[in-house]
Amino acid sequence: MRTISLVVIGGYLGAGKTTLLNHVLTHAGSRRVTVLVNDFGSINIDAALIRERTDDVISLENGCVCCSIGGRLTEALLALSARDDPPDLLIIEASGVSDPLRIAQIGMLDRAFRLDGIVVLVDAERVEATLADPYVGDIAQRQIASATALVLNKMDLLDDAARRAALERVEALAHSRVMMQTSHGVVPPGLIFDLAECGGHDELAEHNEPRVEPVHHSRRHDPRPLGAALTPAALRSFSFVTDAVLNRRKLKDALLGFSARLLRAKGFVRLDDDGALHELHVAGSRVRITASANAGSSESLIVLIGLFDNDDEARARAALSAAQLGERETNIV
Repeated sequence: MRTISLVVIGGYLGAGKTTLLNHVLTHAGSRRVTVLVNDFGSINIDAALIRERTDDVISLENGCVCCSIGGRLTEALLALSARDDPPDLLIIEASGVSDPLRIAQIGMLDRAFRLDGIVVLVDAERVEATLADPYVGDIAQRQIASATALVLNKMDLLDDAARRAALERVEALAHSRVMMQTSHGVVPPGLIFDLAECGGHDELAEHNEPRVEPVHHSRRHDPRPLGAALTPAALRSFSFVTDAVLNRRKLKDALLGFSARLLRAKGFVRLDDDGALHELHVAGSRVRITASANAGSSESLIVLIGLFDNDDEARARAALSAAQLGERETNIV
C-alpha cells in the first residue's frame, strides 16, 4: 500500500500557523494535499481560512487534538487512508495548545502514514513572555523541543538585538538544528514539500519516542501517557456571533481593553465603514483586520481563547456587544 506523507505544523497561539499554511498551499502545484485542522473552540475559524486555498480540509473542533487519540483524530486518519484515491500529503495543523510530537505519534500508529516532519512556528516578538508565563510556558517549551524544523516568525517586529535574543532563547530549547527566520509566515514551500518528497528529515530518527523535556532533563522522565493533554485547566474559549454590523474603532477598543488573560482572538467581522467582511486576528496587543475572500457570510463571528473566568467572559461579551450597530447579538456558543 502506498504510504501517505505526514507533516505536522505546530506552534503556540498566534504564532502564524494558518498564515504559513495558506502561503504553502498557494504553491502546492499538482500535489494532492489534504489538510486536517484542529482549533481550540467550538467553531473552527482556521478551517474556514484554509478552505480559501484548498477544498480538501478535515475539521476537528473543541480543544487539544492530541486528546482524541481514541476518537475523532484516529477516525479521521483511518477514513483518509481508506480513500480510493488518497492524497500525496497530509498536513495536520495542530491546535495552538497541543503538543505536535504527540499528534505525530498518533499518525504513526497507522502504517498508511509516514511521518516526514514536525514544523513548529514561534512568535519571535512574544516568545520570551510566553515561555515565562506560569500557565502556558510549559506548552510552548514542549512545542519548541518537539520540532524537526523551527520557524521564527514575525522577525520584522524586532530590532537586531531582540532578534538575536529570540534566536538564542529558542536555540537553547530546540532539539533541531533546522531553524528559519521569517515574517508574515513566508517560507520556501520546500520546507513542507521537500520533506515529503525526500521521505523525511534525518533528525526524525530522534523522534521515535517522546523527547519533549527541557534540554537539562531526561526525556524518559515524562510521566504523561501518549495523548495526554497539555491544556491548562483554566484555558477556555467562547464565541461571539452577531448579525449586526460592528464599528471598527469600538471593536478595536474592546479587544485591546480585555483582560491581559486574553491569549488569542480570531474570526470574521462585518464592519460599518465599508459593510464588507474582514478577517480578524488578535495576538497580545496586536489587532489585525484584513480583507476576507469569504464574502458569502452575513454575520460576524469571533472566537476568543484565554485564561478566562466567568467574570472575564461576561465583561468581554459586554464590550463586544457595545461595538454593535443595530441588532444585538443573536447567538452565543
